[in-house]
Amino acid sequence: MMKVETPEFKSVLTPQLRELLSIFKKHNYEIRIAGGAVRDILLNITPKDVDFATTATPDQMKSMFTSEGVRMINTKGEKHGTITARIDGFNFEDLTINSMFLGEDGTVYDYFGGYEDLRKRRVIFVGNARSRIKEDYLRILRYFRFYARIALSPDDHDSYIIEAITENVDGLGKITGERIWMELSKILSGNYVKHIMQRLISVGAGPYIGLPPSPDIDEMKTVWERGKTFNLHPITILVSLMKDTNEVLLFHARCKLSAFERDLGLFIVEHRQDPTTPHPLKPYQALMFKTDGKLSDIRTYILELFKYKGNLVLMDEFQKWQPPRFPINGHILKDRGVPKGKQFGLVMNKCKEYWIDNDFAPTEKDILSKLPTIIENLGIRVNESNSSNN
Repeated sequence: MMKVETPEFKSVLTPQLRELLSIFKKHNYEIRIAGGAVRDILLNITPKDVDFATTATPDQMKSMFTSEGVRMINTKGEKHGTITARIDGFNFEDLTINSMFLGEDGTVYDYFGGYEDLRKRRVIFVGNARSRIKEDYLRILRYFRFYARIALSPDDHDSYIIEAITENVDGLGKITGERIWMELSKILSGNYVKHIMQRLISVGAGPYIGLPPSPDIDEMKTVWERGKTFNLHPITILVSLMKDTNEVLLFHARCKLSAFERDLGLFIVEHRQDPTTPHPLKPYQALMFKTDGKLSDIRTYILELFKYKGNLVLMDEFQKWQPPRFPINGHILKDRGVPKGKQFGLVMNKCKEYWIDNDFAPTEKDILSKLPTIIENLGIRVNESNSSNN
């Protein structure tokens, strides 16, 4: 059997880990590093996290850790085969490159030819591809994610794998949106994005993972090509496939995006058309004050919008710009008798428009001098009892 003694392997064997392994050995249980960590070590990459496979059952581990005085976290996880971490073999047997194990002495246990496939940068399922996919249809997306990570060519899949995926792609409809997005977001953050997404669409995955009926593949290719050096957010690439905000919301309904991800997608689609203006930066400066949300989030939205457009010059100018403080707040308008509710928001927005249109220069006094005109033009009646000229 092959053994490894690389720096990446040695870095994993911390004193704490060696102590843990010694406990298993003391109680006559085998334990090995498993899955992705083995793959990464063999690629001379230090793994970000380490999974293990063991002959001990969850109950046996609880008993063993209790007797050794090891504190356990989430001890009720045993019904899922877990104590502090998932320790079942389900995803250790999906792809050959993920199905290797590594002993404490560096011995590689490779039962399915994973090392040879890794050496050839070949991504294939363990055994029968159709059987592996039917065990968990999410493996379709996992296959494409690991293909992008391992393969040297952007679109050189084994034909029988593509056939197996195409035959079973409707199974993705049974997978929860959260699991779909967990994998898809990693695909969108990886290599060969335009090739992988085009292949996913060609095998018929689109309707089952929330993509629109007619995704804009050309726009996606353009956005990805010009943004490859920008570290695009997965959402930024995703929404390039969508023609309007309704398609963004339909994807959100399927995949349960976070509020930030949803709002980022909506923002990009709403503002991706270039505004007609002699002052190119000003519309984006204005968005800092016209968009609902935290200023830090809005700033991120705008930066992603620049990345979407591939506009490095404007992005650099925007990053150097320090947004001024809007001199009016709700208390000031309330003191001037502006009524609560929808009308209050209308007045505030008009005050902001005046401030923005005048290059953020008007002071509080300047804006308040315009307030009577703004209120009159909106047809709003002020609360005289609250009105103050102070």
